Amino acid sequence: MTMSVPTRTPLPIILIRGFGGLNIQEEQRLTYQGFNQGTVYEHKKGTNEIYEGLILSFLKSDWQYQDATNVVTFSSREIEDEPALPRKLNSLQKMLQDGKPLPSSLQWLKDNGIFDKFKRLKDETYTLNYPDKTEQKRYFSGDKVVINPEMSEYFLESIKEPWRSIWVFRYYDLKERKFDTYGNALVRLIYLIRELTANQAGVKPKVNIIAHSMGGLIAREAVQVTYPSLGLKAEDYINKIITLGTPHQGITFQILEDWLGFGGELGAQEELERFNLKNQSKLNNPYSFQNFEKHFPLERLLTIVGTNYKSYNFRQASFLNRVFSPRYEFGSNYNRSDGLVKQFSAQIPGAPRTFIHKSHGGFDSVITSREAFEVATRFFFGNVRSRLRFVKGQITRGKDWFGKSEFFLGVSIKPRLVDFELFHQSEAAENCYGPFIKEDLTDENPAFTWADGKNLIWEGYLNTISILEDESIPAQEKDMVLRLDFYVGERDLLGLGFSDNVIFRKQYYIQVLIAKTPIELYLHTDEKFAQPDFTVNPADKMKEVDGAWEFQVQDTGFEGTFQIEIDCIPEDGHPEPLLSGIG
Repeated sequence: MTMSVPTRTPLPIILIRGFGGLNIQEEQRLTYQGFNQGTVYEHKKGTNEIYEGLILSFLKSDWQYQDATNVVTFSSREIEDEPALPRKLNSLQKMLQDGKPLPSSLQWLKDNGIFDKFKRLKDETYTLNYPDKTEQKRYFSGDKVVINPEMSEYFLESIKEPWRSIWVFRYYDLKERKFDTYGNALVRLIYLIRELTANQAGVKPKVNIIAHSMGGLIAREAVQVTYPSLGLKAEDYINKIITLGTPHQGITFQILEDWLGFGGELGAQEELERFNLKNQSKLNNPYSFQNFEKHFPLERLLTIVGTNYKSYNFRQASFLNRVFSPRYEFGSNYNRSDGLVKQFSAQIPGAPRTFIHKSHGGFDSVITSREAFEVATRFFFGNVRSRLRFVKGQITRGKDWFGKSEFFLGVSIKPRLVDFELFHQSEAAENCYGPFIKEDLTDENPAFTWADGKNLIWEGYLNTISILEDESIPAQEKDMVLRLDFYVGERDLLGLGFSDNVIFRKQYYIQVLIAKTPIELYLHTDEKFAQPDFTVNPADKMKEVDGAWEFQVQDTGFEGTFQIEIDCIPEDGHPEPLLSGIG
């Protein structure tokens, strides 16, 4: 089977909001359904202080995205009336028929193919082949999701690169509360976007998707159900997907009828089964998270997992997550959620994942935080992939004589110049690897286990393009730097001994000289490398071992060996080991 390849070039981005509270009315009233909400970090400086939300951040970013919110209409009823051409295009057509010369603005519309595109979209249809029927679909009418002619003409006239556009999937406006309706509407939206933004050579872009909470389940509905029912592969239409706090594996408490708004007149009790833990784990369930990889490459899905249940506004959900803990979480000793969705549930095994210490919704949450934007842009556009692995370690102090002493290992990671972590583990987040009983951390089945079978701690995406293009930096000094904050803690689960020992806590800086051939990595314990007169110490150079770079961390209480992998992401294609410098 031929697989499409991912790309890091800018593509249309679809934003899909999920439930953020007790109902959908607030999100329905909002223009951007919350994706415009941001956060002010008063203790930070410069560009790190004010985060304007996903919409404005993309518009003001180096990628220069454009807002396409009004270009597609979402309606509670099917729109039957076939519209006329927009005023400008109608005038252009009449002038062509009368043989009159075109003014420059109308000539531009003709020369750039916009007039021909609208004529084609107005007159043509596209075919959907379902197993039991065939449908002919129009673009401007005949559906609840249609192109708005006037707004789309203005959009194409005013934007230089239509692929750099942001679209909000307002599925709430359709009124129906059914996942198959949402899946069909999302596939319809992708069809419309691809046709509108196709270039003059006829190349239609794939789309990228950022989906919050239940929005991620809707994206999965399109991938796992809608596209397969049409005999199509979702990967040919969708490039990458990012989910924010999506309950991929279900929700641990099943009292969601009023919570999600599926009760009352709207009905649709069967839709709650999408959130059922037992059903989500069944291989014979087409909606199961376990079947996702059959329909979409796992490496093109990034799950962003929130960990700060304490800041979630709806305390009832946080309480229920503690009461309804899975067996291996030792009952109410742990919460391990973003307030609504459990950390394990917000992941799909085998897909890249990252943790940010944010709640499910509200102020400074997985949807409104700077971290979400920084992680998302690196996954979409980044030219470097990095992986951190645990090789071996030894705890040299602690271990209660009584009780049930357990150890936890965590790492938080942030790149230079961005005052926000791209990956967070801590005692407060309850997401450190463990608990480990053995001092060498070799327990076979810890409750919070490694990200893969090779002790993977973190898989992250980075962007060094601005550094490479900065002519003020000499080639031999072009570098990227990661700060790794290691933590090893001890907990007495039975409460007989000390329950909050910090065995080890230390920060390290990994400096990668990205323009050298071969590339060089150095390990630092302070920030002297940032001083103008700094020269690297050969003793700090990290050792290459089988395509990865090995390093040691040690101090009172713990010593460990870790490896970091650095891969180059081509513009089109899959990551490859970065051994020579990036040109």
